[in-house]
Amino acid sequence: MTFPDDTSRPTPTGRMRSGHFVAGERCQLTDPRARVHTITLVPGAAFHTSKGAIAHDDLIGHDEGIVVMSTNGTGYLAFRPLLTDYVLGMKRGATIIYPKDASIILGLADVFPGARVLEAGAGSGALSCWLLRAIGDEGRLTSYERRDDFAEVARKNVEGFFAGPHPAWDLRVGDLETSDLGGQVDRVVLDMLAPWECVDSVAFALVPGGVLVVYVATTTQLSRTVEALRDSGLFSEPRAQETLLRTWHLEGLAVRPDHRMNGHTGFLAACRRLADGTVLPPRKIRPAKGARPTLSDELAETVIDGVSE
Repeated sequence: MTFPDDTSRPTPTGRMRSGHFVAGERCQLTDPRARVHTITLVPGAAFHTSKGAIAHDDLIGHDEGIVVMSTNGTGYLAFRPLLTDYVLGMKRGATIIYPKDASIILGLADVFPGARVLEAGAGSGALSCWLLRAIGDEGRLTSYERRDDFAEVARKNVEGFFAGPHPAWDLRVGDLETSDLGGQVDRVVLDMLAPWECVDSVAFALVPGGVLVVYVATTTQLSRTVEALRDSGLFSEPRAQETLLRTWHLEGLAVRPDHRMNGHTGFLAACRRLADGTVLPPRKIRPAKGARPTLSDELAETVIDGVSE
């Protein structure tokens, strides 16, 4: 479809979150002590704090980035919540993928505008928001979620952030194994309990060269997933990593790490779909001692206190 001029082009979803504050959207107010309050703007309403009240009408119709005064003269800085702020404060069904991991997933998966992405384990919709904003209105995100209640939470959260249904999102209640997207997906992201059970379904969906990123919480899940990918012979050698985030205290010359940091939340494994019929060269890595059980190890496990079972 072509458009004769910019005025006839539909407003991109991302642009709906810019410009003046309007009734019905969220506003983030930060007080002088850096405490953050998020409100939904309603004409004629007021936000009451221990420092006085703030009229919503003082925000509606104004640009973000202004300072609005409470009735007792305390200034509050007003912005729209960033996606990072939104996902941390939204209602949850399942545990979310945190921003520090979501941003790495977008990079590892090389998610691009217009991409066709398959997500399994929509959960509370946090990662869905990140993926939808990355692919834009011209892309396609198909999200699977097994539980009806989680899917409903995800739908409300995504529509809450984008101020309505996103044109690129298809949320399905069911299993990834039922997917009919054979060879139609550029990227796959799995956030589920047993991703190793879906290796064949992922291979069926991905185009050759497509990227798979798996998010798991434990080393046991990571090991089983990576070994399943290797054994399938359908993917490149997986790479695994985790993300640790440390913020810093900045006050004049007192520059030091903060006392708290965002440590382990999960592991990420990434690989790419091979072309059909491709066989990887044998791996040239010397396995660590004890990495795989040997016959003597298995026999030793049957001996308890010197007595063979």
